Amino acid sequence: MIRTFRLLTIAGLALSSMAAVPADAKLTTEQLIARLSTSIENLKTLRCNVRAQERIEGSYQQARTSMKMAFKPYKVYLRNQKGIEVLYVTGQNDGDAWVYPNSFPYVTVSLDPLGALMRKTQHHSVLDAGYGTIAELLRGSSQRVDHSFEKSFRYAGDTTVQGRPAHILRADYPQFRYVTYKPAKTETVASIADRFGCGEYRILERNGLAPGATVPAGRALQVPNAYGRRVIIAVDQKLTLPLVIQVNDDKGLFEKFEFSDIVANQPIPAQEFTKDFKGYKL
Repeated sequence: MIRTFRLLTIAGLALSSMAAVPADAKLTTEQLIARLSTSIENLKTLRCNVRAQERIEGSYQQARTSMKMAFKPYKVYLRNQKGIEVLYVTGQNDGDAWVYPNSFPYVTVSLDPLGALMRKTQHHSVLDAGYGTIAELLRGSSQRVDHSFEKSFRYAGDTTVQGRPAHILRADYPQFRYVTYKPAKTETVASIADRFGCGEYRILERNGLAPGATVPAGRALQVPNAYGRRVIIAVDQKLTLPLVIQVNDDKGLFEKFEFSDIVANQPIPAQEFTKDFKGYKL
């Protein structure tokens, strides 16, 4: 029943449709990264539509999702093109998300947002919805020792996406590879991903681990040394928020995302983050 569920954080657009123009000499890489990071960190609410293409076990899966979010405390409601709905509100439902699968027996279930069912066939969790991973991708986690990947980002010119002027932020990291890592003590996959700045999904996939798994001391894992070989982000010049994100790794396209109809920092009534809001099937 839940196998059809795809919770999507960011969505895809073919970057070939973006024709780059020369960079604005007045804008520096440091300024663009600072503005992008600040805009993400200062979000109070967000509404958007999302298209995504993610490589899952060697094949690509696509989906469209409508999303609304509020922060501090974190709340998110998602509905995808299959009619599957998800509602997560910090401090409610014993920490679980409400999920309406829009399939037999058409009953809302409560699921751990970090558990195997909700993480199956997707790169990111509901807790990372919206731009949850982007700011950290740019600055690197506090646990990461080698920050050469983060330093590889460069302002690479301007383009137009969905009719909107956008800056291009690009990282080329040919050093990307899988390395062997043996924990000195028991660690979670999340903490290892934080250490390498690579995201959890490829660690789980490459090593046959389930979401939420712990890794005993001394077990050898194959872990990516960065998030990707190439990352391209198209940043809306007015909103200073991502419109397109594309990540390539050693196998080619890893994930590609597009955001549209973005409305940031406009009030969202509290009722829209409740199960009984009009129009929801939760």
